[in-house]
Amino acid sequence: MPDILPPDNVGLVTPQTHKFTTPLALDCGRTLDNYELIYETYGSLNKSHSNAVLICHALSGDHHAAGYYTMQDKKPGWWDTCIGPGKPIDTNRFFVVSLNNLGGCKGSTGPKSINPDTGKPYGPDFPIITVRDWVKSQARLGDVLGISQWAAVIGGSLGGMQALQWAIDYPNHLRHAVVIAAAPKLSAQNIAFNEVARQAILKDPEFYAGHYYQHDTVPRQGLMLARMLGHITYLSEVAMRKKFGRELREGKLNFGFDVEFQVESYLRYQGSSFVERFDANTYLLMTKALDYFDPASEHDGNLSEALAKVLAKFLVISFTSDWRFSPARSREIVNALLNKRKDVSYAEIKAHEGHDAFLMPIPHYMEIFKTYMQQIVL
Repeated sequence: MPDILPPDNVGLVTPQTHKFTTPLALDCGRTLDNYELIYETYGSLNKSHSNAVLICHALSGDHHAAGYYTMQDKKPGWWDTCIGPGKPIDTNRFFVVSLNNLGGCKGSTGPKSINPDTGKPYGPDFPIITVRDWVKSQARLGDVLGISQWAAVIGGSLGGMQALQWAIDYPNHLRHAVVIAAAPKLSAQNIAFNEVARQAILKDPEFYAGHYYQHDTVPRQGLMLARMLGHITYLSEVAMRKKFGRELREGKLNFGFDVEFQVESYLRYQGSSFVERFDANTYLLMTKALDYFDPASEHDGNLSEALAKVLAKFLVISFTSDWRFSPARSREIVNALLNKRKDVSYAEIKAHEGHDAFLMPIPHYMEIFKTYMQQIVL
């Protein structure tokens, strides 16, 4: 990290935690009697409380979306490219709220939290969470912060699905929905990727049916394999070829099964580092929330009907090389909105970075995103 913070950075930030004591009824039929949500805020809430923006995170994201915790931090928050003074989500204009979702492992109540009924970590006993459950809990956080209507709810990937669900469930509580690199539901192929990742975790001998906390261990190999598989789907073939090609670490074949190609080394590093910062039970929960998301299912598969009552204006963004959530999936959302004469802007960004492009400072992407956010009336 630089000795002096750049002028477009939100600076040093401190997370906050709120404990909710009103029971939360979940889609799975269970209830959380009380729970905690950890969140960060950037910028200032204006007098009319009309400039609040909610950031919804993707599968492995969390509340730390921008800024630094200390001057010694090596990296800023995961969406620092987009949040800060003069950036698309301009903290000179907006009061930005970013939280760690229920079921997470970065401070909100989740599998690692103590179950009050047993005095032990929830582990696999933590209830299955849906996107709708997350939105419901986020709405309660908005109430705590005095925000009756968000200027915008924004997210990429799984975060974009939350923004879409927000517009459906709370039409009067947001003026804009920004849905980036998302889909109205997972394809069979995507569900298959998630299942392979889950099986890698579930079959790890250190998983102990989800109770590995009591055994003072983690299903390291399973979680590492799950992350390696997921990471492959986040990159495009062009991006992988450009970054690694078929380069050999030692410049020659060793005729063995150890790491020989640079891409192998990269994937192993990504997998092992992920194990140090993420919880396996949370990974299982997040992938299930992805699988279950399908707002059109309550309308006989008709997405237009699912979106019939939305009032928010939409910005939908996709990326040409994103094969996990392809532009065709974003256009499904756009067409469904247009069928109901909703206000929607759509941009398909030419990019070779794959699904991860939504995290990158791609100039055309940044320009469109910033231009849209600047026209939001506060």
